[in-house]
Amino acid sequence: MTTPYDPAQNQPPATQQPMPPTAQFPQVPAGQYPPPAGQFPAQPGQTPPPGGWHNVASAPAARKRPAWLVPTLIGVGAMVALCCGMGAVGAMFGDSKPGSVSASEPPAVAKPADATTTVPATTAPATTAAAPAPARTTAAPAPAKPRTFGIGDKVRGGDFEFAVKSEKCGISQVGTQFLNTKAQGTFCKVSVTVKNVTKNAHTFHADGTLTAQDASGREYEADGEAGIYGNSDGQGFLDEINPGNSVTANVYFDVPKGTKLKTITFDAGLFTLAEDAVVTL
Repeated sequence: MTTPYDPAQNQPPATQQPMPPTAQFPQVPAGQYPPPAGQFPAQPGQTPPPGGWHNVASAPAARKRPAWLVPTLIGVGAMVALCCGMGAVGAMFGDSKPGSVSASEPPAVAKPADATTTVPATTAPATTAAAPAPARTTAAPAPAKPRTFGIGDKVRGGDFEFAVKSEKCGISQVGTQFLNTKAQGTFCKVSVTVKNVTKNAHTFHADGTLTAQDASGREYEADGEAGIYGNSDGQGFLDEINPGNSVTANVYFDVPKGTKLKTITFDAGLFTLAEDAVVTL
């Protein structure tokens, strides 16, 4: 059973006088300084140590903290507080951005819900300057076609200048009634004029200098015997022609009956670089 609280129990006995607060500490006489650090006054009933209380070892001095410790701790605490604060702000205002993401990073762009995204086609920037015109190229000139000569045209062939005056076919015999020659097929007579255009005399011989061609490409030689009978003075047979002079001769070609000649060729000769002359009939 609990005894009821009685305030009178905690009161000191009447015979015991309470100790004043100052009696708990040693009193220092007036005009006397307190004992130095590490020296303690003798308490009642306490024997001082040999040599006095001043030999008692003083308490060890407190160790001083380094001067850089406090600023360093303050800086570390500020950095931690700054990082935590930024993470908290990012967590509050960012929907899906984690707090550890740096604020300098660009915000992530959310992709649309559909998987097929249409990328706009990039158009090339319009150019205001007109495109340079292509350089004009000069085509190589086409090779000149050889000139086609006909009856009456003067054609250079070697040392001579030739001209066909006329052409006639279907002749069976050349010469007189007593002196003549007959064709194997039929004779074609070609009247030509030959002029020496060099500075020296040259010999003209129709046989071996002039040839005839038909439409099929067959080539015919001049008939020398018919040439003797067909010219009044043997023109065309080893004619010595001086510079500037000319000779007109009849040249005969023995061809099959019904053949028509197409061209006459004047051979420039083996000892000249000139081209052969061709006349179309």
